[in-house]
Amino acid sequence: MGIEDFIRKVAVQTAVYWGAPVANGYGAMTYSEPVEIKCRWEDTVELVRAADGEEYSCRAQLLVTQDLSINGYIYLGELSDLDSDQADSPQNVIGTYKIRRLDKTPLFMSTNKFVRKVYI
Repeated sequence: MGIEDFIRKVAVQTAVYWGAPVANGYGAMTYSEPVEIKCRWEDTVELVRAADGEEYSCRAQLLVTQDLSINGYIYLGELSDLDSDQADSPQNVIGTYKIRRLDKTPLFMSTNKFVRKVYI
């Protein structure tokens, strides 16, 4: 079993993911439709450096099976937990966190298989 297979096997938690917001042309931001993803969510508190170089206190680390966007949002739960206002904007959901960093490491001798770790 390869590391990607292992990550898929341990990624048994469901999370809701919104991609990074984009300007809507009217001074506000809009988010992509939320989607459910599988992850392994590990609550932790540690000092890490965000993608922009700023140090912050990380609340959790997630192993994920796909690329996620910096400044996207993630919520540990299911789409069915959210009402329509919450699905439209992750900032309306208690317990939703901004993705501050994504580490994507290629496997040895591979150009298309990766280990992805997200920090919130």
